[in-house]
Amino acid sequence: DSDEASDLVQDTYMRAFRFFDKFEKGTNCKAWLFRIMKNTYINTYRKKTKEPERFDYEEVENFYENVKPSSTEDAHLEKEIFDNLLDDQVSSAISTLPEDFRTVVILADIEGYTYEEIADFIDCPVGTVRSRLHRARKMLYAKLYDYAGSKGYVKN
Repeated sequence: DSDEASDLVQDTYMRAFRFFDKFEKGTNCKAWLFRIMKNTYINTYRKKTKEPERFDYEEVENFYENVKPSSTEDAHLEKEIFDNLLDDQVSSAISTLPEDFRTVVILADIEGYTYEEIADFIDCPVGTVRSRLHRARKMLYAKLYDYAGSKGYVKN
């Protein structure tokens, strides 16, 4: 993509200007700039691959609201799917968490990211991530205790 290439060149020049005092006179300037460009590209690529995929749940909700069954069988299948989706108490409990807590639960417990990666994603200290995750898990425990008992995960 030409826009990404232009951004990469601009970022390279910005870093080169910022770290010009690190350049050793008498060495190959072109190689130095190329190394900066390569490292900038690698860092950007790593950052993009670590970001969780953004998903707009409202679009899915709107899609299912607008889908019209073409036959009785489709209507039954649609109802079954909705019942399974709406009956998911875990998803419901997670969605009721405050956004800060919900984010860390999804990233840590569902997506499997480390505390350090989550801290980078949401731009906060690792201790804050741990604290939010602990609080979120306590909230989920309280909300899902009866549900877990009915499924046999805990004894009532």
